[in-house]
Amino acid sequence: MPADFSSLRNYFERQVFEAVVVIAHQYPLLAEEQLPDVACVALNYLPTRYIRHEVDLVFYLTEKERADNEIAIADAVRYACEFVQARFAMRARR
Repeated sequence: MPADFSSLRNYFERQVFEAVVVIAHQYPLLAEEQLPDVACVALNYLPTRYIRHEVDLVFYLTEKERADNEIAIADAVRYACEFVQARFAMRARR
């Protein structure tokens, strides 16, 4: 009987996707079709934490760990926005 892995996901995905949408307006040179690239860069910048259910990890996090995660997500998304924006600006100069 094959195992069902469809419920597995990276804990940071949802938070990163939401953070990208919230911060995108601060980077007017980024086009909407570049936002998935931003999310990929940000997710690669963060540690990988796979879960089946969000409660699996959230239940075990302290308030400090939650706050640290929020800071890490914000830093990763800012870095990713700047990185992707710079890459596309360099391409435009060619």
